[in-house]
Amino acid sequence: MPAALISPAEASSAEDPLIVAVIRKEREPRVTERHGHARGQLLGATSGLLSVDAGTSQWVVPATHAVWIPPNVPHGVRSHGPFAGWSVYVRELACIDLPETPCILAVSGLLREVVARAAGWGAKPLDQAQSRLAGVVLDEIQTLPRVALGLPIPQDARLRKIAQALSDHPDDERGLQAWATWVGMAPRTLTRRFVVETGFSFTEWRQRVRLLRALEMLAADMSVTRVALELGYENVSAFIALFRRTFGVTPGRYFANCL
Repeated sequence: MPAALISPAEASSAEDPLIVAVIRKEREPRVTERHGHARGQLLGATSGLLSVDAGTSQWVVPATHAVWIPPNVPHGVRSHGPFAGWSVYVRELACIDLPETPCILAVSGLLREVVARAAGWGAKPLDQAQSRLAGVVLDEIQTLPRVALGLPIPQDARLRKIAQALSDHPDDERGLQAWATWVGMAPRTLTRRFVVETGFSFTEWRQRVRLLRALEMLAADMSVTRVALELGYENVSAFIALFRRTFGVTPGRYFANCL
């Protein structure tokens, strides 16, 4: 099990500081088993996708967004590829006006900059300037758009294995028959169970995880053509059409309109 981002005592402390922020980059994927703590937690990736299991919700989330986990909600995290991410832990009493249930937030540039600054503070009491910036973090958690962006993770162990593999490698071109054989399921059963457990067909789920990775790549200023080809689309037009159907705008307009 990887080392905790902060100590269990800090994660449940009711004392100052108001927030504790940490940024971590690791060479290996990070898998954190379900656990809970008294502080609320906002967590996100700086690159790659995260699978987040919080309360009764489970999602795959891109680096353009973050997950808010209220105090004392059991949760676990898995990175797809080497972990590069950040977390902000918020004192329990300061969470009263924040979302009461786990949710996905669109991350603003302002929040990213404040988290980067706060990560250097450690767990010491905050001075006046730091306290004002900590207040900005709380304001951002409270007011940032909540989005239905994350991708539900199936509960069946065999379907979860497929979901994790596709999250690790969204460009994997194996067809449904090959995936079903890989996990020892009948294709018809795989198709039916994917819809029951995620609300998406297998094809829709795979398309969605590619689009989530595309958001990260586009946010890093990669061209639409390069994103489409690296994610396994045969032509750029097909990628743009799917992106527009899913998000309502073209890839070139998404961040101008939504973030």
